[in-house]
Amino acid sequence: MIKEHTVYIVDDDISMREAISTLLRSHGFRIVSCESAETFLDQVSFERPCCVVLDVSMPEMTGVELQNYLIAINEMIPIVFVTAHGDIPMSVKAIKSGAIEFLQKPVDQEHLLAAVRQGLERDARKHDELSQRASLKERVNLLTPREREVLKEAVTGKLNKQIAADLGVTVVTVKVHRHNMMQKLAVRSLAELVRIVERHADLF
Repeated sequence: MIKEHTVYIVDDDISMREAISTLLRSHGFRIVSCESAETFLDQVSFERPCCVVLDVSMPEMTGVELQNYLIAINEMIPIVFVTAHGDIPMSVKAIKSGAIEFLQKPVDQEHLLAAVRQGLERDARKHDELSQRASLKERVNLLTPREREVLKEAVTGKLNKQIAADLGVTVVTVKVHRHNMMQKLAVRSLAELVRIVERHADLF
């Protein structure tokens, strides 16, 4: 699985980039090496799971500034900071802003590997969730206006006869709409439907 993911190494120190790249490649990771934050932004693909091993102190855009920029554009890529000059307040702020880890140079290899794996797993989960949400949105768009009405009534716990009375239709009609709605949304039970609607209320 890790071959499908990408680890970006962003550090203006070429010896550090090469050392980290060699380590991660030896463990099967796909690596993209970047000498600056600007180079990273030119090369990064937000379409596949990834994480960033990011130096704090760099010319032009610093690592912290890059983190803040990614947050501003709503691209929450997992970041593993590495630094020779970090301090506790800086590391606490970085972690609170979503960084996986804040490691001091020279970096402990096992700590770095663990942090990178954690970052990739987190981003993979995010991509899976986004994919599932996109699929759900497509299914929701298949619902007719009447099926949407039945859905909204059903998730409140109303019986078919109560829904029929509210909508001014027969119980048989409600059953048909309910069956079609459940099929389109690929759910098998009312409990499953309720959980999906609660989790993705904005789609309904």
